[in-house]
Amino acid sequence: MNEVLAIDVENAVKFFGGNSRWWGGANASRLNGGSSAPAGAKVAVDHVSLQVRRGEIFGVLGPNGSGKSTLIRLIATLLIPDGGRVTVFGHDVTAEPRKVQSLINRVSVEASFFKKLSPMENLQYGARLYGVSAGETTARVLEILARLGLDEKSIYRPMEEMSRGMQQKVAIARALLSKPSLLLLDEPTTGLDPRSKRDVQKFVRELRDAQGTTILLTTHDMIEAEALCDRIAIIDGGKIVALNTPGKLKSLIRHNGHAPTLEDVFLELTGKQLAAEDEMPGALAI
Repeated sequence: MNEVLAIDVENAVKFFGGNSRWWGGANASRLNGGSSAPAGAKVAVDHVSLQVRRGEIFGVLGPNGSGKSTLIRLIATLLIPDGGRVTVFGHDVTAEPRKVQSLINRVSVEASFFKKLSPMENLQYGARLYGVSAGETTARVLEILARLGLDEKSIYRPMEEMSRGMQQKVAIARALLSKPSLLLLDEPTTGLDPRSKRDVQKFVRELRDAQGTTILLTTHDMIEAEALCDRIAIIDGGKIVALNTPGKLKSLIRHNGHAPTLEDVFLELTGKQLAAEDEMPGALAI
């Protein structure tokens, strides 16, 4: 019997603008056959397919506006696909959104809080929404924030007095309170200082290794992506242009003078119009 995938994205399409109300729902299947989006629409995710295994740290890289955050929102049930199918642990994000939501949590760069309240108060409030008891919440909050490098004094200060980097750590702690099977990290270390970034990266590895959490990560930090991710998909213009392990991605290009880095690969694959897929042997291997 085949193992159920953590994430299975099949021919997913998402566009904005145009007559999207008419094209959504029952009409979305028309896009699966290669039909174009309605006139005036901007295609953000363009027939994307990928699979993420249980316990994998999977990276999604792409320039600004490439569609990577839209893809995350489709998986998180925050957007409805206009074509194709997305499942999380076998549950369809459109047909079973509540079930998917019970299995996931998400951290993004625009995390919001009650700024007059402390991290502890914000996290206790969030935990109640997930049905976690107050006693369990306090102990778990102290444990998570300590492992993320936040001193105990900061835990009781108003959020508005904290740096953006410290607030981002609180956002990660909030996502972990529900013990998600799938953690979606949308640029989680953006704006963090090097020490804080290292704390978060270490914690991400511990989550996977100790708890078996599956993690989908988007980032602009190529060093972070290479250090954390088992496999990486590079997206440009709403399409996946390469998908493989960091090592195999680096083997796709030759670079004069030094061994190619993941940044070299990123610039090569997103900095110009790509040729046909069959001219990039192995790039799309999963």
